[in-house]
Amino acid sequence: MRNIVETAIDVGGFTTLVKAVQAAGLAETLSSPGPFTVFAPNDAAFAKIPAQQMQDLLKDKKQLGRILTYHVVPGKYMAADVMKMKTAQTVNGAELRIDTSDGVRVNDARVIKPDIVCTNGVCHVIDTVLMPK
Repeated sequence: MRNIVETAIDVGGFTTLVKAVQAAGLAETLSSPGPFTVFAPNDAAFAKIPAQQMQDLLKDKKQLGRILTYHVVPGKYMAADVMKMKTAQTVNGAELRIDTSDGVRVNDARVIKPDIVCTNGVCHVIDTVLMPK
């Protein structure tokens, strides 16, 4: 079993997320013991962001860090735990809304693959990049 960053690289489909995590200087944090729960946008989720906006984000370490830490919840919450939650406090201090009335939605993103277990937490793949207000 690998940590969150290593797992994202190994599983594939998270090239943009890994690049963004590295650009924001968060790879070391997400490789630390944690535990963390990451709502991980796949490459298709990042592809919804216009190319120029994405390029600008990759250059803005502060804003990129704000966005990425909005996807991370301290602690390890498996899908069964998430199903019981209405909100989750993120590492960046903002709150995510969780809706389980039709599958699992985190804000406007749908969880498309839950429970990718890592040595330092768990990842749930989502179909949209979450943007903090």
